[in-house]
Amino acid sequence: MRLDLTLDWLDLADVTLLSLYVSGMATILGSAIGIPLGTLIGLNEFGGKGAVKTITYTLYGFPPVLSGLFVYYIFSRAGPLGDLGILFTPTAMIVAETLLVIPLVTGITITSVVEVDRNIKESIRAMGASTSQSTLTIMREAWVGLLMACMVGFGRVIAEVGAAYLVGGNIDGKTRVLTTAIMLETRMGNFEWAMALGAVLLTVALCVFFFMRKLQERELL
Repeated sequence: MRLDLTLDWLDLADVTLLSLYVSGMATILGSAIGIPLGTLIGLNEFGGKGAVKTITYTLYGFPPVLSGLFVYYIFSRAGPLGDLGILFTPTAMIVAETLLVIPLVTGITITSVVEVDRNIKESIRAMGASTSQSTLTIMREAWVGLLMACMVGFGRVIAEVGAAYLVGGNIDGKTRVLTTAIMLETRMGNFEWAMALGAVLLTVALCVFFFMRKLQERELL
């Protein structure tokens, strides 16, 4: 265990806040894309729908390293968006993790809107609701499932390390998050500190999921 604990705990606050920021933003952006996309796919019939759903479900297992590699290429100096200069910044980490959230949220949303009671859907149509009104009503009925989609997305990225390390670089005071800090401390042989960081990560996840579960329960009442 290192002796500079005061400095370490001060750094820990920054690392924890950055972890929440990156994971939170990736979840919000991924959900903002995945929920409408999943609703569109789930409520409409079109050619190739089965293939689209299969691809979406397959991407549940999209390797984080591949997501990081794709973002790294896009924003590297030789990449098409290299002039933006966002590689090795929290922004690049958010982009990479958003790519991991989108398939999860999309797939769970598809299932959630499809499983809304058929009688409710028929009642909405019988009342003469417009397409947009019908869609919003069905999404409202599927709210618990949509929130679960967000929870699953957040759960994946808060514990993600491959993409965050590849596009963030684990730069101290700039792009170091809890998962990359755990990896670094383990490599340095600071196992007690790595375990402490792991406990912090689990505590952060516990607090977030407790809050989101409470939202679910309120909706069910």
